[in-house]
Amino acid sequence: MSGSERLDAVVRGRVQGVGFRYYVLHRAAALDLDGWVANEADGSVRCRAEGSRGDLEALVAALRTGPAGARVDDVHVAWSRASGGLGPFDVRGGAHTGD
Repeated sequence: MSGSERLDAVVRGRVQGVGFRYYVLHRAAALDLDGWVANEADGSVRCRAEGSRGDLEALVAALRTGPAGARVDDVHVAWSRASGGLGPFDVRGGAHTGD
C-alpha cells in the first residue's frame, strides 16, 4: 500500500435512483481502485476508495459529475493514508456496516 491513499466521499443531491452507485463502480473499476460505494439513509451516496492520489482525484471528478439523470449538489471529500483491507471495488446495500 506504499504511496496509496484513502478517499472518503459523501455525495449529496439527486444521487439515489439514478444509477449513481453503478456509475461509480464502473469508474472505480476502470481505475483499479479498491473500496465500495453505498446509498445512505439520508439520501446521499457514500464512497470509500484506496489507490494512488491521481486515480482517486479522477474518481472525485467523476463523483462531481455523476451519471445522466443525477444532480450533484455537493461532494464532501476527506483524505487519509490507505490502510488496506477494502478488497475489489463493489456496491454495498443500504444496510452496509462500513469496512
